[in-house]
Amino acid sequence: MELKRVVVTGLGALTPLGNTAPAYWDGLLNGVSGAAPITQFDASKFKTRFACEVKGFDPHEFMDRKEARKVDPFVQYAIASTDEAVKDANLNFEQLDTNRIGVIWGSGIGGLKTFYDEVSSYAKGDGTPRFNPFFIPKMIVDIAPGHISMRYGLRGPNFSCVSACASATNAMIDAFNYIRTGMSDMIITGGSEAIINEAGIGGFNALHALSTRNDDPKTASRPFDKDRDGFVAGEGSGTIILESLEHALARGAKIYAEIVGGGMSADANHITAPHPEGLGAKLVMTNALRDARMEVTDIDYINVHGTSTPLGDISETKAIKELFGEHAYSLNISSTKSMTGHLLGAAGAVEAIASIYAVQNDIVPPTINHFTDDPELDNKLNFTFNIPQKRVVNAAMSNTFGFGGHNASVVIKKYKA
Repeated sequence: MELKRVVVTGLGALTPLGNTAPAYWDGLLNGVSGAAPITQFDASKFKTRFACEVKGFDPHEFMDRKEARKVDPFVQYAIASTDEAVKDANLNFEQLDTNRIGVIWGSGIGGLKTFYDEVSSYAKGDGTPRFNPFFIPKMIVDIAPGHISMRYGLRGPNFSCVSACASATNAMIDAFNYIRTGMSDMIITGGSEAIINEAGIGGFNALHALSTRNDDPKTASRPFDKDRDGFVAGEGSGTIILESLEHALARGAKIYAEIVGGGMSADANHITAPHPEGLGAKLVMTNALRDARMEVTDIDYINVHGTSTPLGDISETKAIKELFGEHAYSLNISSTKSMTGHLLGAAGAVEAIASIYAVQNDIVPPTINHFTDDPELDNKLNFTFNIPQKRVVNAAMSNTFGFGGHNASVVIKKYKA
């Protein structure tokens, strides 16, 4: 089978740094931290009292009040970023074969706020089951692509990927495969997450996964810094329009970049901890490069998983050094989670968007909040600390790793006719 080329023709983002893709990219290049004290609930009794929240978002700009009440915030976010991406791609679905356009979406948890609110309300009551009739359809992860498909009348493949923090990247890889094998012309893909609530913050606190630097939230996310103490919870959504090159050219679409490969692997090690030697991380990057038919020397930039956890940053660094060898020292590496926090199931989408912009604009966004070198890391590597760096970025890799040992990586390349 001759595989089709797959290109990016539209972007949309709702993030802690900005509520559009260009605003998000601008925030990254300016080294803005999205972290601040939590406003969505009273976090005064929690170990962690800050997060990277979406700011100034009004769902009623995208749906009426009645519709907004029927969907969880993670769906509201998905609709907002997708509306932007659809407009950015200049899509007129009346002129396209919507039977060959699908939606493949990622979310690690889905409607956690809805679940928490409904169960809390029942627990505080007299035992009479009074549940919202939209409880289940608001909560389930697959409802996000369902709503997107109904909004635009898209009848192609429609489902969700759930692999914790690798969810959106897995969704992108599935979308990539559906298009390059000729099963679809176009897929709307990405991911969304909305876990900044009592259950989300409390649950991750119980795992000792979150930073507790409550006295200085903006510098709390410190990937590769000696004093990192956990990740900062984030929320939001990212949407990427993928389509076959021939389909994009036929409709005169602008093209941001080309997706050329995707890899997946499992750590098979621990429910939350990465493999200490980075075996799964090395394997997923190897698989992505093999799928892209590229050599390690072809990669210029890696947007790493880089969560700011003590074990994870070391493991990923070991994997990069082991796989890339001497070329590791020619790479730019950065963790945009230092600014956005960790968007969990949406991370792969917003970080792929950062990688796409890096390829398009030949500039690498920084890893902010670096103060002290970690002697357990190789500080001869270029982690792009604190300021963006201009360089030719012909190809970038975006890594995401999830609880359960799920790993996914995509390779993005400059588009050339």
